[in-house]
Amino acid sequence: MSATLRAEGVTRSFGGVQALSDCTLTAAAGRITGLIGPNGSGKTTLFNIMTGYEKAEGGQVYLDDSRITGAPPRRVYALGVGRTFQLTRIFPRLTVLENMLVPAQKGRSGRAHRDHAMELLGFTGIAAHAGALAGTLSYGQRKLLELSYVLVSDPAVVLLDEPAGGVNPSLIHHIADRIRDLNKAGRTFLIVEHNMDFVMGLCDRVTVLDSGSVVASGPPDEIRANPRVLDAYLGTGPGDD
Repeated sequence: MSATLRAEGVTRSFGGVQALSDCTLTAAAGRITGLIGPNGSGKTTLFNIMTGYEKAEGGQVYLDDSRITGAPPRRVYALGVGRTFQLTRIFPRLTVLENMLVPAQKGRSGRAHRDHAMELLGFTGIAAHAGALAGTLSYGQRKLLELSYVLVSDPAVVLLDEPAGGVNPSLIHHIADRIRDLNKAGRTFLIVEHNMDFVMGLCDRVTVLDSGSVVASGPPDEIRANPRVLDAYLGTGPGDD
């Protein structure tokens, strides 16, 4: 199930503004990698390029040894890369279970399709809401539904865009536990998140973007103490008052 997703030397600009500059990042197979940085640092742009929602102007994206640069989102999804979005994308007027039945499931149809959907809802803890309209869920529950929805296709790599954003503390812990369980089963994760406690307590490795460039990459403890990271977040570096 494990796979490595990596970006090598990716560049992208918008209207003369350099969003990404020679950006290289690896989400290693079977690991949980964090991607952090100030607002506007290029995190979501990199996510979008890695999953086919935007085109890179330079550089490459690979899934294991296969180049997937420029592949459309549907193709990237079919290859085993699933993602969530910063603002949840669900169908509010469909029930929770109906949302789960929208994506195609590999090798499943009919009753097996439904049973698998219910199994995933049970895993994420929202099976009791299967018959409720998705629009009635709390924001945290919508995040769990989106995670459940992504898992329908059994992806090898899962990209999560701010899974803890706007979620209450008890659900944040629940989401982190589900990610750990999935990772233990072999899934690779790449996570964009502003909640530093969440990232540092969950990820094996953390990459930091600032103004479209990677300024640091390493284990959480190393990143937490890195002066360039402190400078990127706080605007204060060594020798500054």
